[in-house]
Amino acid sequence: MNSRAKRLLLPLGGALAAAAMIGASLPATAQASTADPDVKSSALTPSGNAKAIAGYWTASKLKSATTYLADSTVSAKLNKTGAARAAADGKPGVVAPTGEEGKTAGKSRNVNLPITVGKVFFVDDKGKERWCSGTSVQSKFRNLVATAGHCVYDTDTNKPFSNFVFIPGYYQGKAPWGIYVGAKVNTHDDFTVYEDYDYDYAFVNVYNGIKQTGVKEVTAPTYAATKGHKYTEDKEISKSEYELGIEKYGENGPYWKKTLDPKVETVAKPADAQQHIEQYVKDGRNGVKLTAVEVVESVYKAAPDNLENNSKFTRFSDDKGKVAISQEEYQQLLKEKAEGKFLGKLEAPKDANGNEIAWFKTRYFIKKWVKTSVKEVYYYTRFFVVLLSDAGRLGDNVGGQGFSWNQKLGKKVFTFGYPTSAHLDGDKPYSGHTQKWCYGTTGAAPVVSAYKAEEHQAIKCAFTPGASGGPFLLQYKNSKRTGYLNGVVSLTVDSDGNKRYDRVTTPYFNGDTYGIYKHAANLWTGKLPA
Repeated sequence: MNSRAKRLLLPLGGALAAAAMIGASLPATAQASTADPDVKSSALTPSGNAKAIAGYWTASKLKSATTYLADSTVSAKLNKTGAARAAADGKPGVVAPTGEEGKTAGKSRNVNLPITVGKVFFVDDKGKERWCSGTSVQSKFRNLVATAGHCVYDTDTNKPFSNFVFIPGYYQGKAPWGIYVGAKVNTHDDFTVYEDYDYDYAFVNVYNGIKQTGVKEVTAPTYAATKGHKYTEDKEISKSEYELGIEKYGENGPYWKKTLDPKVETVAKPADAQQHIEQYVKDGRNGVKLTAVEVVESVYKAAPDNLENNSKFTRFSDDKGKVAISQEEYQQLLKEKAEGKFLGKLEAPKDANGNEIAWFKTRYFIKKWVKTSVKEVYYYTRFFVVLLSDAGRLGDNVGGQGFSWNQKLGKKVFTFGYPTSAHLDGDKPYSGHTQKWCYGTTGAAPVVSAYKAEEHQAIKCAFTPGASGGPFLLQYKNSKRTGYLNGVVSLTVDSDGNKRYDRVTTPYFNGDTYGIYKHAANLWTGKLPA
């Protein structure tokens, strides 16, 4: 990247020549304290949260997650004046792949897909589950994943996405080698600050893999206290089974019921932290039962006092009447009151200048005798927690691709990923649930000024969005499923305007990229807590 060499090359100095020959080992000197100033390292999650995040990604969530389309697709012309000016900034170099030395996948006329490649999953700033592609890459502590920068770091909010995990060998919702939770993401400062897609790459340190080893049924209190992945199953039962359960376990046990009359409040499910109100319910007599019903203030005031059954009473959320609330809750309840969802009273006294100084709510309830002839349905809830175990280091389990930089254009490479979206003409050839590959010769990519992508390289490939973050692998050996990482898919391009994607691009990996990689490849993520 000659146009940017002045601000990029100085920190690397003589490090380039040290690993310039094929098979050179990775230097182990780049630690956090001596990091290249262009490195932007951001924490993803502490180790204590890793199991909870791994548990969050259930098979159903993995299958329902959608590809991250933002900044991954573009229409751009490929011509001499607009071609990218990717160029080396020093001597070429490589770091050898690890994990599969001496092992072979056997001879095959088909392409043996690398088990290092998989999907990265994350939750975007709107709370939606998303995914891209990625690969395990060689590192000192066997804990490094390479993907696109825009698949880890949100340049709109200026922070990493949440719940980031990598699943190598992903296939239709399955994680055969475990789930690897992100610990730290390392990017180039020009991507995070300037949103410059000539640096749209990221190297993510991950914790040891986490595997689901089984499921254990537990009590409601244990379930409520469990922080990891858990779920419940509700089974419909008879009234007699329900009554026996209540007799044995009480109202707070796993037995519960609901009425099908929408006018009657229902008992909340056990262990439900979001119970709407504390309900007042007594056993029915002669076909009726006493139930608490929330009403508006006028109905409450109109209810007669001193009836034999004490039909009127007031019950507040803290049993003290008027309750102080925050301004935010007050504004939300105002909206709900206008929609008829909040029945209580809202008050906001003002000072001498007309400014609101406090906010209060009051709720009203009356007792109501309800015939038990309304249909009731009875349930038994079973509580389960998912048992998880430490699956070991990523590189020990699936290996790691090598790394290369300052390579000439015009070389043959494979790229792997999980394309899924339709072409611009509506044709949808990929599902996104299985890994696919392209093979081509690297060359100039279209300049995409909107993303400052001026120095990309590309190969001809019909991948659609979903492949973002997938590796460009140089010298890929089909028998060992390994090669040298020479780029990551950044943009999916329709370069001739025929509504069909025909190229995928990557930032050119030069000495500066090597500096970011070298820093990340020497970081330790520590052990998972027991």
